[in-house]
Parts: sequence; structure tokens; C-alpha cells
Amino acid sequence: MSVFKPALFVLPLSVLIAAPALAHSDVKNPVVMDRMMTMKAIQGSMKTLGDMAKGKIPFDAGKATAAAAAMAHDGKKVPEKFRANETDPKSEALPAIWDNFDDFVQKSEAMVAAAASVGTIGDESALGAALGKIGGTCKACHRDYRE
Repeated sequence: MSVFKPALFVLPLSVLIAAPALAHSDVKNPVVMDRMMTMKAIQGSMKTLGDMAKGKIPFDAGKATAAAAAMAHDGKKVPEKFRANETDPKSEALPAIWDNFDDFVQKSEAMVAAAASVGTIGDESALGAALGKIGGTCKACHRDYRE
């Protein structure tokens, strides 16, 4: 049974998680594909947390904690993966990333800090708090820098 199910968070989380899957087919630029795979890894960790919060999979403290730690680890790679202004028709990265690269990096670092700060996710209440903290940083970046 999941304690954390506010509709206003679960729906946007579902959109953040599902949308990138379609963007990966037919990517020709290897630099873009590499950064998309990094983002997909972060997405997978967020999906684990979201699925637990929605009750799609049972809550598991070890898996939840590992997912947040993986987001922090993979998130550290994001600024370097986006440093080169590379494009591909399948990319959802907006040109604003390179126009405002310092802000993009700050938002990426905020996600890493949020994911690293949650520590052990020992129960569903802590899961809800972690999702709120991390999800807000994802949304802030996606709102400005992703189609």
C-alpha cells in the first residue's frame, strides 16, 4: 500500500518518465545518443521511485535508496554530456541549454544535490519526501531545457 499518491505529482512524474523512451529510436548523432543514455539511466532510477510511490511495485528501502544514489551518480555526468552543442532531430534538448549553460549546470547540480541529500529511504514517508525533493529539480530543468 502506498502512502504517497498526490495526483498533482504522479501525473507529471509519469510524463517525465514516459516521454524520453520515444526519443531514442533512430538517433544518428553518437554524442546525442550518449547523453540520452545518461538521461535514460536517471529516468530509470526515477521510475523505480515513482513506481514504488504509486504502488506499482512493492516498497523496498534498499532499492529506493540505491535509485536515489544512482540518480546522484549519473546526474554528475550531465553537464559534461551536454557541454558540446550537438543536435539530432530526435533530441528533445532545447537550444536554450547552450544559451544558458551556466543555469543548466546549476539545475543539474541541484538535482544531484537533492538526490544525494535524501540518504536512506527507510519507509514510504521518506520515499514521498525524496520524490518531492528530486522531482522538483527534474521538473525545473525539463520546463526550461527539454521539448
